[in-house]
Amino acid sequence: MARAAVVTHPASYPLVGRSPDAVLFRLPGRDVNAAEFLRAAHDLAAALPPGANIVNLCRDRFAFAVGIAAAILRGQVSLLTTDRSPVGLRRLAERYPGLCSFADDPAVASPLPHRTLRPGTGPSGGEAANPMIPAGHLAAIVFTSGSTGEPVGHRKSWGQLATRSEDAGRRFGMTRSAPASVVGMVPPQHMYGFETTVLLPWHAHAAAWCGDSFYPADVRAALAEMPEPRVLVTTPLQIRALLESGLALPRLERVISATAPLFADLAATAERGWNTQVEEIFGATEVGSIASRRTVEGDIWRAYPRVRLSASPSEPEPLVTAPHAVPFALSDHIEALDGTRFRLLGRRTDLIKLGGRRASLAGLSRILTGLEGVLDGVFVAPDDQEQRPNARLAAFVVAPGRDPEALLAELRERIDPVFLPRRLVAVGELPRNDVGKITADAARALHDRLAGAE
Repeated sequence: MARAAVVTHPASYPLVGRSPDAVLFRLPGRDVNAAEFLRAAHDLAAALPPGANIVNLCRDRFAFAVGIAAAILRGQVSLLTTDRSPVGLRRLAERYPGLCSFADDPAVASPLPHRTLRPGTGPSGGEAANPMIPAGHLAAIVFTSGSTGEPVGHRKSWGQLATRSEDAGRRFGMTRSAPASVVGMVPPQHMYGFETTVLLPWHAHAAAWCGDSFYPADVRAALAEMPEPRVLVTTPLQIRALLESGLALPRLERVISATAPLFADLAATAERGWNTQVEEIFGATEVGSIASRRTVEGDIWRAYPRVRLSASPSEPEPLVTAPHAVPFALSDHIEALDGTRFRLLGRRTDLIKLGGRRASLAGLSRILTGLEGVLDGVFVAPDDQEQRPNARLAAFVVAPGRDPEALLAELRERIDPVFLPRRLVAVGELPRNDVGKITADAARALHDRLAGAE
């Protein structure tokens, strides 16, 4: 019987896997190639505050990217968190003694030992080294957004980050002859933004925009500054906002979406309106991006090259294997079609059971936001729902001009009565963070607000 081939992976990867003249980042009025980026990283590394762990609080995407590279050169571990509040940073410091921070903006306040550093972008003398970094080197600890509870940190080795970026570049057709121009609407501190707008230019044929790109007019201007082929990295909420703005966008090769499920009809509207194709990334902070799909083509996801999934009756939790990564159990229910294709059935932490019936909070929220006139909405379960089987869900909706009672009547026609909220509360906006998620604390505050009003 033939023995299975043993797959080996390199023991190290370069800090930047691009040629010295390859453009990595585009700033307003200036392009930065790999050689210039490496010089900026070496210069900044010499100025970083001492400490084993460091929090990168840079607001500018280029400064953030240089800071990550500088920390790797310095042997420091970057802690990436979307909670920049003094309270959140103090909590981190309790878990990571000696933690320090830096930022590019003097207005950024930090309770940690802190420095304000602004990386240079101008050419300087001498060639900067592009070192080989051991695959097992701990490069970052990335924290979850807190949408399912207290933020949890996940360790990222350099080998994991480098190989996943290479695979993403291949999946999305980024080539040396036609490098992609990436405009990201998501912050680099989030795993999704970190992978697509910082690491991708280091290890795939892509250059990322480093100017304003949050509001629709900024996005249009940023895309106009970038050469084709253009790729927009965004979220379902931002896709909807861009479409509702009515602004015409420069030609897009591809739109990439993540952080929340994308409705097929919204994806189809974007494809028609922008004459492009819209693809979703599947992943999580725990494991990073591992698969993608073109939303309008159906519900089957394809794993990235070199990523494999396994699920069986003896292994109820699907395991993900990838280069330089410990096999990881997904916190999602999936139907594995083979080692590279699967259907997503829902997150384990998202499932609720009431009256002997099961449902997904995200699925209920999708039904709510699919109603006419609804701009945003969410279902929230009480914290003690498992101890109170007769507890009712709450729901909050942003729907100017719609009567909540009329919307509730429409919900009665679409969902099991046991999952109907006791009230549908109209609000001006939902407390979503920079990537469109509602943290567990914010959801709890919404529920407490409803309880206090009754």
